[in-house]
Amino acid sequence: MNPSRRTFIKNSAIVVAGAALLPETLLAEPKKLTRLGVQLYSVRDAMGKDPMGTLKKLSEGEVKHVEHANYINRKFYGYTAKEFKKILNDLSMQMPSGHTVMTAHDWDTDKKDFTDKWKYTIDDAAEVGQRYVISPWLDESLRTDLDGLKRFMEQFNKCGELCKAHGMSFGYHNHDFEFSTKVEDGNLFEFILKNTDPSLVLQQLDIGNMYGVPGGDALAIINKYPGRFELMHVKDEIKSANQGEMGHGYESTILGQGLLPVKDIVKAARRKGGTSQFIIEQESYQGKDPVDCVKIDLQTMKKWGF
Repeated sequence: MNPSRRTFIKNSAIVVAGAALLPETLLAEPKKLTRLGVQLYSVRDAMGKDPMGTLKKLSEGEVKHVEHANYINRKFYGYTAKEFKKILNDLSMQMPSGHTVMTAHDWDTDKKDFTDKWKYTIDDAAEVGQRYVISPWLDESLRTDLDGLKRFMEQFNKCGELCKAHGMSFGYHNHDFEFSTKVEDGNLFEFILKNTDPSLVLQQLDIGNMYGVPGGDALAIINKYPGRFELMHVKDEIKSANQGEMGHGYESTILGQGLLPVKDIVKAARRKGGTSQFIIEQESYQGKDPVDCVKIDLQTMKKWGF
């Protein structure tokens, strides 16, 4: 054997053996930056009355990232994209993601293109600094219309392409009906995952909305569909005195004080779910101040290693 060839093989073997001893984290593909944020729907009443003052309180409570749930007539909580971005910047805050419902009417079938209204939505999301545009609803008329659903999933993929052209990603956020609605041989949630391109349509898994619904086990879903949930709404749930937020007897509460194994779920999401964006959302407060609840939730997550 040629000496130089022998030396090459020997050195290669040493490199391979050395690589086997390296931690998996050094060999794995670079992960996306993990962010911990707050969905502003958690403090919706306060944001409606005094958005700037509420954001200031959240900032003082160490909230650095927020997710909006209010985009109306090209304004975020009454401010243009440019204005709202400045408000956030002045408070050393960012808004990586936001909720805006996309409907079938946002696609112009004659032009075979998105409507100007939806294009403005994407433009404004990019202007305010979003990295993710999340649609958090699916119209009831579509849920059992198989042909309509298939067309809408194509629209989802096309929106993923549109968002990519603006340096962003498109995603869908679940409630509970995705698990209770039967489509073909499974449920609506499975249909959405099977009929969207993972590289174009991300999933924001809301672990509280699904709780109490058959098939709505967050840990089981993460294990069944690894890598599909780049974003997550982190919630805890308790039994409600009435029908609760989703109408099936549960309501959200301070993290770690409810029935969900939240710590185990977020750990699994990090390890197997592909989750990098963790957004706290609490919609019921059991008599406590919503801003105070959010601050406690944030500190709980930090105790869990975030």
